[in-house]
Amino acid sequence: MTPRPSALALLPLLAFLAMFFGAGLYFTVQGEAMAFYQLRAPVAILPALALAAWIASRRSIDALDTLLAGMGHRDIVLMCLVFLLAGAFAAVSRAIGAVDAVVALGLGALPPALILPGLFLVAGFVAVAVGTSMGTIAAVAPIAVGVADASGLDRALVIGAVIGGAMFGDNLSVISDTTIAATRTQGAEMRDKFRENLWIALPAAVATLALLAFVGVASPVTAPDAASPWLIVPYLVVLFLALTGLNVVVVLALGIVVSAAFGLALAPGYGWVEVAGDIYGGYEGMVEVLLLSLLIGGLAALTKASGGLAWMVQTIARLARGGRGRRSGEASIAALSATTDVFTANNTVAILVAGSVARDIALRHGIPPRRAASLLDVFACVAQGVIPYGAQILLAASLATVSPLALAGRVYYCWFLAVVGIAFIAWPRRTPVPPATAPTPATAPSRNA
Repeated sequence: MTPRPSALALLPLLAFLAMFFGAGLYFTVQGEAMAFYQLRAPVAILPALALAAWIASRRSIDALDTLLAGMGHRDIVLMCLVFLLAGAFAAVSRAIGAVDAVVALGLGALPPALILPGLFLVAGFVAVAVGTSMGTIAAVAPIAVGVADASGLDRALVIGAVIGGAMFGDNLSVISDTTIAATRTQGAEMRDKFRENLWIALPAAVATLALLAFVGVASPVTAPDAASPWLIVPYLVVLFLALTGLNVVVVLALGIVVSAAFGLALAPGYGWVEVAGDIYGGYEGMVEVLLLSLLIGGLAALTKASGGLAWMVQTIARLARGGRGRRSGEASIAALSATTDVFTANNTVAILVAGSVARDIALRHGIPPRRAASLLDVFACVAQGVIPYGAQILLAASLATVSPLALAGRVYYCWFLAVVGIAFIAWPRRTPVPPATAPTPATAPSRNA
């Protein structure tokens, strides 16, 4: 049953954001070094959950069942499993000296200006091949942390380059969940959507590479003490398996096994007890992000059941119908996609939720399916790459031990993507011929965000 639209249902998420960011800003003014860690996000969200449950119960919705269904959604559980395995792999590979080996053998020889652009391109290539930004971040972020520490570069800057590259590749990949969802809901062909996306993503990537080269010039990498070159094998295995298209859960699990095996063989004093301890230590490092993901999933489910998303979609659709011309329609699709992502914190889910309304807007304003699909994907990517409570930033922040808010400001690619995307909408072009009615949209299954 479709929920009755209600603006009130959006209040809990707004309350969570206000409380979390407000506390962080307050403690920043007070001079706290870790201002955004004084009030942890999994605690700040509790009043919002209580408010969302109250709103749901007032609308005769079973708040507890809805909350548990949202927390137990397949995508949320899969995301949490990826968090745990990524934490374990990062901890074990770091303990055996794999990060030091990578820096000493390869990245230490790079010109300083190419370190950050190199990480961006590596992450982008992996994401294009595997179709998942989450899997890419899990594989590349541990290496980037070692690079940051060896070079003296700010960790948030280095990890921001990795997240940007992962979002760039995921946005262009033809096997990405977001691509599949966008093309199927709009009735577009994959190749057409790819070409349309390239006009927006490529300029944003070039601008990002130029900026990363500029900010990284003054920080040459100081290579650590010599380490066995064999210790880089776990990373190579993970990257290779990821490029073969293997499921990210299997890739990370095999990565842990390979890291442990090389540690037992090559790292002095490293035994099974240390392996077990490092795996559990990796789990512990992911507790906060895991809890927040579960609770965000429950909050999103309550918001949707109470009509919050329906109200938002309805409002944007009404504004689009009131406007005239292609630009009005494209701007409405962009706003719909980005806003839905802000409230769902999952770009694939945002595209699926907004897809049918976006298709209606496209038909009314004569926007070809390929362009509608491209705008849906691009602006969901923009929002997902800058919201501090999105899965990509939360995973990277946990792996690098930095503030999610600090990372959100350093994902330069997504900020450039927003600028280029808006310019793409505003640029004068001939009004396209209204497309034929697109095929009935289908819902694409989601592997991970």
